[in-house]
Amino acid sequence: MTFDSTNDFSNGQRVLVIGLGRSGLATVEVLRARGAEVWAIDDKPAELIEPAIREIEAAGATFLHRDELEPLVSGFGAAVVSPGVPLTTPTVRRVQDAGIPVYSEIEVAYRICRAPILAVTGTKGKTTTTALLGAMLAADGRTVHVGGNIGNALIRETAKAAPEDWVVAEVSSFQLESIRSFKPRVSLILNLSPDHLDRYHSMEEYREAKLRIFANQGPGDIFVGNLDDPYFEPLSTDVESYRIPCQAWWFSRHPHRNSTLYARDGKIYFARPGAPRAQAVMPIDEIPLLGEHNVINVMGAAAAALAAGVPIAAIREAVKRFQALPHRLQTVGEIDGVRYVDDSKGTNPGAVIAALKSFDHRRVVAICGGKAKGTDFSEMGDELDERARAVVLIGEAADAIATHVVRAAIHRADTMEEAVDVARGLAQPGDVVLLSPGCASFDMFESAEHRGQVFTAAVHALAERGAPRGA
Repeated sequence: MTFDSTNDFSNGQRVLVIGLGRSGLATVEVLRARGAEVWAIDDKPAELIEPAIREIEAAGATFLHRDELEPLVSGFGAAVVSPGVPLTTPTVRRVQDAGIPVYSEIEVAYRICRAPILAVTGTKGKTTTTALLGAMLAADGRTVHVGGNIGNALIRETAKAAPEDWVVAEVSSFQLESIRSFKPRVSLILNLSPDHLDRYHSMEEYREAKLRIFANQGPGDIFVGNLDDPYFEPLSTDVESYRIPCQAWWFSRHPHRNSTLYARDGKIYFARPGAPRAQAVMPIDEIPLLGEHNVINVMGAAAAALAAGVPIAAIREAVKRFQALPHRLQTVGEIDGVRYVDDSKGTNPGAVIAALKSFDHRRVVAICGGKAKGTDFSEMGDELDERARAVVLIGEAADAIATHVVRAAIHRADTMEEAVDVARGLAQPGDVVLLSPGCASFDMFESAEHRGQVFTAAVHALAERGAPRGA
């Protein structure tokens, strides 16, 4: 049994779900509700994922141990791979060798979706931008479903979306790798910086994965891109413009002949294609989020919202009301004039650099480190030298980061609680203690969210016990 491009993963279809993380569990739930016969497999030992196994079995799916796959593999019509599972794993390769088509969760989510989709990707800022874009649509009175890499599985959101609703999807390069017909009404790429180079062989391969977001778009769709990003600016020129199969809108921090949205004299302007003059969208100083990078996030979200027909008034109101998301430059406490900021979602060097630029020079004590993802820490080290008073290093990547920090004082800590205590002793009134790891969390924590929660708890414990500076 094979599937063609019209496959909707419903009654009687035999599907294998690979990976039982958040996305995989949601896929099992939705496909079972649609009447598909579902099996699931995970490369982790069964004893480590017992709660997930119980959950899928309660939904009527069957768990397969790895040694049970071989006699059954040819009977599947399709496989759905979770974003955290590389396409190079033995399980995925065995399924592909059997001629079974492999889809990403967002591909399946798209196929069952009846509403238009606005899709957002980029190395950093995409979660904030996705949430902000959803808020802009909601401010216009639309029913909006927000999902994907933002934390709740996209397939669960698209399954309940009505034709008159809108879906905003945060999509990662991992999720885009195995799409086939995924076709958003509006696609947005914010930026690209070194990340996930433990999965991709080069930045060009990483870039190509991101560019798949518009691969299936057509004349009635719109792509929104960041004209200031050197990895994507060539798409606006004759060199690569042929690659974009739909209308392209560009945003930039400065006026440019290709800019649809740009900043000038402290305001953001919208130059609607074909309109005689640009319209003011909002003053930049109305943006309540910290950092220059968040101006870019707002401009990207605004451009995508305008492409979807959201009026300027709704966009401006949504931005003014928007608050920082958890673990993204979120202030979690202040003790004796020192502010503590949780940026645990800053999981790559580019995010750390953007976070550091949000604060005054030499007024930051940075907590960095974790599990490296094959990235180069040299630029991050330069920025720490330029802007940090001191750096407290944790996790597996501590030594790798330390080799690139020359001038800023370096301290080590074995736990997050110790790191907060050390940072407390180094910070002076008016400083910021900034958790911005530049790394994944899995060497010490369950997730980036868990890492941020431990940091926040340590700050609150410090405040409660009233420890003197340097204690």
